[in-house]
Amino acid sequence: MTDLNPALNAEDIVDDGDMTRTLDVEGDRLLVEGEQRAFARERGLRQALRSDIETGRYWARDRASRARTAIEDQPLKATLYALGVGVMIGILLRR
Repeated sequence: MTDLNPALNAEDIVDDGDMTRTLDVEGDRLLVEGEQRAFARERGLRQALRSDIETGRYWARDRASRARTAIEDQPLKATLYALGVGVMIGILLRR
């Protein structure tokens, strides 16, 4: 195997214990900060999810209220639509 950089020798590697400790401390600090950011993101995600669920609940309640009103205003029309949908589902399931 050929040496890619013949100018480097094993003696060029310096074991600087102080630099190693500094890098260890800095690495630990970065890990701790990363964990804190991850947990903060998780809390933010949970809050966003709860907000989306509440929005969905309000939307569903509003739609249900509108459907009840439409059915009460025109019961015959709603019954015929329901009958038509039922027939179509029955035809599709029969195949």
